Amino acid sequence: MLRIRFLRVGKKNSPSFRLVVTPKESPPKGKFLEILGFYNPRLKEMNLKKERIEYWISQGAQPSDTIHNLLIKEGIIKGTKISVHGKPNSKEEKEEKGEKKAQNSAISPVGEEEKVEGEGAAAPQPESDEKTKPAEGAADEKLKEVTDKAEEK
Repeated sequence: MLRIRFLRVGKKNSPSFRLVVTPKESPPKGKFLEILGFYNPRLKEMNLKKERIEYWISQGAQPSDTIHNLLIKEGIIKGTKISVHGKPNSKEEKEEKGEKKAQNSAISPVGEEEKVEGEGAAAPQPESDEKTKPAEGAADEKLKEVTDKAEEK
């Protein structure tokens, strides 16, 4: 799969970028197929080859999120901008993000309960009574063992 993305060039502390078409798996500073323009964020300069960008998109190349937003700003493609930094822009996105956060907090990683029990901390309480009975029985057995050992001494 092809990707249209930035390739950083320029001196230290003076970034400028080339827009290039490259395979998605290639490293950030790796080989590319074609240069489609450049962008200098410090001077706000840019030069884009509109025809070549449209050609590569028609061939299946996917622009990165930042490139997608830049192409919309320049009027090369139409659509809505993509949130690049993960900050929600609208109320709907904020609500969706809040729902996802609530879902993620309810899900615990596998093996977390075992880890907590091994450390000697209190284990999370199960919801049903059937699950608590074996745990209480196991604790009672351990208590009996400890008291029997203490009596023997």
